[in-house]
Amino acid sequence: MLTLLMFVISFSNRTTMGEVDPAFVQDQQHRPKLSIIEAKGIPEIDLSPILPHAAPDQYDIDTLVKEIGTACKEWGFFQVTNHGVSLSLRQKLEEASRKFFAQSLEDKKKVGRDEINPTGYYDTEHTKNVRDWKEVFDFLSKDPTFIPLTSDEFDNRVIQWSNPSPQYPPQFRIIIEEYIEEMEKLAYKLLELIALSLGVEAKRFEEFFKDQTSFIRFNHYPPCPYPHLALGVGRHKDAGALTILAQDDVGGLEVKRKTDQEWVLVKPTPDAYIINICDIIQVWSNDVYESVEHRVTVNTKKDRFSIPFFLNPGHDAEIKPLEELINEQNPSKYRPYKWGKFFVHKIGSNFKKQDVENLQIYHYKLS
Repeated sequence: MLTLLMFVISFSNRTTMGEVDPAFVQDQQHRPKLSIIEAKGIPEIDLSPILPHAAPDQYDIDTLVKEIGTACKEWGFFQVTNHGVSLSLRQKLEEASRKFFAQSLEDKKKVGRDEINPTGYYDTEHTKNVRDWKEVFDFLSKDPTFIPLTSDEFDNRVIQWSNPSPQYPPQFRIIIEEYIEEMEKLAYKLLELIALSLGVEAKRFEEFFKDQTSFIRFNHYPPCPYPHLALGVGRHKDAGALTILAQDDVGGLEVKRKTDQEWVLVKPTPDAYIINICDIIQVWSNDVYESVEHRVTVNTKKDRFSIPFFLNPGHDAEIKPLEELINEQNPSKYRPYKWGKFFVHKIGSNFKKQDVENLQIYHYKLS
């Protein structure tokens, strides 16, 4: 593994593309462009009508549901304000994250992940078989979390994943656990709005999350001398149900716009959360909503930090289009799959380059 200092030294001491570590180099067609398109069109949605102290107003809630539905259909991404998450708690978490990543590599590796229990710290994640320019720390929403031992559909064995306990910064674990509670509350509010926007009962998705496999991730993207060759995270779609992202003011998240397939920079909005619907909602909605490709660019001068929360169902949840959305005119477009098996396959591909294409939801598409 390379430390962050070694990242910079190894890249800055080389002058030609051929001398750059090829593990980080994106194929020509996937490299960032020098010109930037800013995503002014990504909707910003005010959630104040559903805050606990808000007086219920059906018109405001109906309007909110329509805004959510339009954002899901047109972008697959939106930002939320007046979301009810404590700003002071978020600031404490962001400060703790910076302190954690500022440690030596030796100290961070004390809570390192492995192929048996893939939570904790690591700096060698691959996306689409290209190494990402980042380091991360993963922490499960539920400890312990039960997950299939293998992705083999005939193997019924289940193993237990558990969280590491970082010793620094002090109280880091306690702050994380408090923040996760807030993320779950926000996620369930958003799921209700999305369900209503699809025309199904508000609590329709609740049953899938009784034994959830959700987790929170801390990302650190160090300065990169070759931002035109490498990416913080390569192009991808999120496999779970919903992602709630807190990012700093540096920026770097890019979304592939559905209308013209251009990469668009998402400008950071202070204190807002960026929401994207993921593959599972695409399947549940029977393609009414689409999980959208996104990536993260890097820069030569500034560290970037972000904290996504990935809302995932229980490992034994069967994922398929909702029965309420299926009829003769709109038949099911996916065959069912077990979330846990799918998840284990995806996690396993993060450690190293694969000889075969990673599993995607289109592999379950019905012709």
